Order: sequence, then structure tokens, then C-alpha cells
Amino acid sequence: MNDNSALTPQEVADILKISKNTVYELIKRGELNSYRVGKKVRVDSKDVESYKNKSKSIKNEDQSGLISERLKSYNPLNDELPKINGFVICGQDILLDILSRYLQLHPNGIQALRSYVGSYNGLYELYQGNVQLATAHLWDGDTGQYNIPYVRRMLPGIPAVIIHLACRLQGFYVAYGNPKNIKGWEDLKRKDITIINREKGSGTRVLLDEHIRKLCIPSYNIKGYNRESTSHLAIASTVARGGADLGLGNEKSGLQVKGIEFIPLQTERYEMVIKKEDMEKAPFKAVLEILRSQELKMELEGIGGYDLTEIGQIVAET
Repeated sequence: MNDNSALTPQEVADILKISKNTVYELIKRGELNSYRVGKKVRVDSKDVESYKNKSKSIKNEDQSGLISERLKSYNPLNDELPKINGFVICGQDILLDILSRYLQLHPNGIQALRSYVGSYNGLYELYQGNVQLATAHLWDGDTGQYNIPYVRRMLPGIPAVIIHLACRLQGFYVAYGNPKNIKGWEDLKRKDITIINREKGSGTRVLLDEHIRKLCIPSYNIKGYNRESTSHLAIASTVARGGADLGLGNEKSGLQVKGIEFIPLQTERYEMVIKKEDMEKAPFKAVLEILRSQELKMELEGIGGYDLTEIGQIVAET
């Protein structure tokens, strides 16, 4: 294989004998380097080889997947919680994978571990002391606010700081050409619409549930409501191949999937939550410095799909 050759996601999938969607997931999680040529994603063959070599041995410090599985698998009602050692950043956006890389290279930084669980579970883990940084995009339908009401309720008695990361556009994924003429939330009342849902605890699932609550739509009246998937890419892929008429997700992820149109519905606030007692500790100060750096902002602008106007700003203390 030529070290300088550029591969498409499908060619990478063929080499690794995995699905193309899994390739996108590896890219999203920062496990496989990629770049864009216009709107097309490309991967250097040398990066594929690097990924294969890295995957041949499991290093003690590379616990991200294990953490994610451990946090997903336990029941919060159980007495025993999974014990995780290290500095853990909780959340699913690729922005956090990039932040972790910067944090490892920062003079006062640390090697961060990643947990890919949703917003609700991330806040719960922060409350339990299992993670150091949680992220959330949880919309409260009664106040119209993002995150602040949930942090106050889910971290009782724990002073916390909410730091803005980015604004992202949430909306419906529909098949190209929008054959069902879907326009907005009211279409969830239609009997001829089948959806694919996100998992419980994700910010996207909470957004959907809040809107159907306000519209007084019983969830059992929505076809496909109980079908769950754990990523935006998987949701968009299901819609693209005709497995559902619509799914809810962010614009950036949906545009990576062929055969999808995006119907914008709501701008969401994606934010980081830190316990106030940790704010003066070196790794946390490094995180804030990185978030406010021009280098990180330029890299995220290159990826696209983010409004970074307020990145690094403290928006609330609870």
C-alpha cells in the first residue's frame, strides 16, 4: 500500500473488513485520522496502517472503549458502581476527542480517558465522582434553557461551573427529496411516519421527549419510538437505507451520510460541566486555556458544523 495514497471511507472499510459506518465512528471518536477534500472525507493509507498496528495490542492507558462499555452496562439502581481511575472526559462529540489530544500535549495537562455516554448519564457519573468532566445538551421544555436546569437537579448540593463549548443545529434526517413532506415536530402525530430514536439519556432523546410532551403526543402513538440507536451516524444511515422515515440528530453528522436531507429545527447549546472545587486544579485550568485558544478554535472551524462564538465562556455557576 502506498503510504501517501488517499482512501475513501468505503476503501478503508474494505481494508479493515468493517462497515463504512464503523469507519465514520472511528473518525468521529478520533481513533482514525482523516481530512476533508471539499465535502469528501479522505484517509491516508499510512493512518490506516497506524490504526491497525495500534489495535494489535491493548495498552493499559487506552481504556476509552472499556470505560464507555462499563458506564453503559450498569444499572444506576444497583449498589455497586464501576470504578474508573484517571481523568475522564464524558461525551460523544469529536470536539472532545480533539480537546483530549490538546490536553495531553499541554504543559500542565494530563492524558485524558474518554467515555462515550450521553448527556444525562454523564451528569450522573459526575455526581457519583466517576468522571471529571461531563458534557450536556439537555433542553428543558418548560424554561427553554439548555443544561442549567438539569445541572441544578442532577448535582444537588454540589457547586458546579458550566462552560460553553459550541452551538450545533439539531433537526430531522429524512430521505433525499423528503418523500413524506416532513416539515417539523407536528409531523410526529402522523400515522404514516416511522422514526428511529436515540438511546435514553442522550441529549437528542431528551429533546425529542420534551417536544412530544409539550405537543401532548403519547410516545406509544409514534411508530418506531422504542427502536434505539446510539449515534447520529447510525440514525442517519437507518433513514438513508429506508429503515425509518425520520430520525433526530445534528446537521454535521447527517451530512456525512449519502441520501439524507436535513430539516433544521433547533439550535442547541453543547456545554461542559465541572465541579467548582476542581476549577483551580492544573488539568482543569489547562482545559479552560485550551478551549479559549485560537489553535483549537481554528481546528474546529476547519471541521465545520459548530458555532464557536462563545467557546470557553463560563455561562453559569450553580
